[in-house]
Amino acid sequence: MSDKLSKKPTAHRKPLNKSTVNPGALTRLRAGIIGTGFIAPVHIEALKRLGVQVSAICGSTKGARALADKWGITEVYGEYDFRSMYRSPNIDVVHITSPNKVHVEQSIAALAAGKHVVCEKPLGMGTRETAQLLKAIQKAGSTCPVFAVNYMCRFFPAVLQMRAMVQRGELGKIIHVQGHFFQDWLLKETDYNWRLLASEGGKLRAVGDIGTHWIDAVSFILGARAEAVFATLETFHKTRVRPKGEVKTFAKVNPKDAAPYRVDTEDFASVLLKFGESEHGFANGVHANASVSQVAAGWKCSLYLGIYGTKASVQWDLQQPNEIIVGRRDEPNQILQRATAGFSEDVAGFTDYPGGHPEGFPDSHKMHYRAVYEHIASDRQTPVLFATAEDGHHEVKLCEAILKSNVKRAWVQL
Repeated sequence: MSDKLSKKPTAHRKPLNKSTVNPGALTRLRAGIIGTGFIAPVHIEALKRLGVQVSAICGSTKGARALADKWGITEVYGEYDFRSMYRSPNIDVVHITSPNKVHVEQSIAALAAGKHVVCEKPLGMGTRETAQLLKAIQKAGSTCPVFAVNYMCRFFPAVLQMRAMVQRGELGKIIHVQGHFFQDWLLKETDYNWRLLASEGGKLRAVGDIGTHWIDAVSFILGARAEAVFATLETFHKTRVRPKGEVKTFAKVNPKDAAPYRVDTEDFASVLLKFGESEHGFANGVHANASVSQVAAGWKCSLYLGIYGTKASVQWDLQQPNEIIVGRRDEPNQILQRATAGFSEDVAGFTDYPGGHPEGFPDSHKMHYRAVYEHIASDRQTPVLFATAEDGHHEVKLCEAILKSNVKRAWVQL
C-alpha cells in the first residue's frame, strides 16, 4: 500500500467552479449517522441543508432517540447496534461520529455492507488497524464504496484559495509554514471528555484531536505530506476529576459529582514537521512548526496558519474564516475577503453566499459533504478533494511518529 500523496486534481489548472452534478441527485442519497455527541448534529444539519435525507441514527438508546425526535429521523438503532442499521435498505452513506476506538470496525463493516462512508478523524487508534481498513479497500478495488475522512478544514473557501495561490506559484517558492491550533475547553482540571482517556481516544489527544486538522490543512494547501517530525508533548494537569457519568463535548462538569483520575494524554504540544515533494514543485521540502493546545485561555477554536514564500505570504485564522491576509515586502499588504476580487473565482464551487455574508464552521462541513455526495452521485467523475482513507492512515502514522519523537527527543522519519 502506497503512502505517497494521492494525486488529486489541483486548483492551479482551473477554478473550482460550480459542479455540473444535478443537485437533485444528492436528494436521492440517504444517510445514516452513528454517534450522538457534539459532532453528530453538525453532520445532520449539514446534510439536511444539502437536501440529503437522514434516514437513521445509531447510538446509545437514550441519545439516539433524543436526536431522532429532534431531527425527525425515522429509524433508530439503540445500544450502538450499527450492524442492524447497515442492513437497512434506506441508507446509502454512513457517517461515523462515534468514539475513535470503534472507527475502523464500523468502517470495515459499512464497506462490506456496500455503504459509502464519511468517518470522523482520526481514522483509528493505530496504524495496525487502519492498515486493515486500507487492505479491505484495496481488496474491493473499483467496486469499493467511496470513503472519506472528515478533515473538513480543506473546504473552508480560504483554504482552497490559499491552495490555488500556492499551486499557481503566486507566493513563489514556499520557505516555511508556522501556526497553531488553540482551544481552552479543557483548561480546568474539572473539564472532562472521553477524549482525555487514552483508552477511548488514543494516546495522542490534543494533537490527534485538533492538531491533525492543522497538519492536514497545511498538507492540502502545499500538495505535500509530512515525512519527518520532531515533537514535544506536555501534560499540565497530571490529575483531573471526571464525572460519574459521561458528558458531551464542551459540557460543564459539577466537581461535587466527580472523582480524581490520572491523565494519560497531552494538554499541549510543539511540533516541527518536514514535508516531502509537492505535486507542483513550489513547496518541496518545506519546514513547518505548529503549537497545539487545549488549555489556551481565551482561544475557542483558533486554527491559524501562515505560509511564507519568496514572493509573498498568506495568513488565515479559522475564527476569522472569510479573510486572508496577503503579505508582501515591496508592495502594500492586502486583506482578501471571500466573494470579492482575488478570493472568488478559484473557489466558486465551494461558497454559496455573497460577500459580507459570513460562512464558517457549519459551511465547511456542508461543502465537504457536498463534494463527497457529488462524487458518489456522479459515479466518481468529480475531483477527489476530500481526505481519503489513505490520507487518514497517513495522519495516524504521523501521530505515532510524534509519540515516538517525544520519547526519543529526536527527529523521526515516517
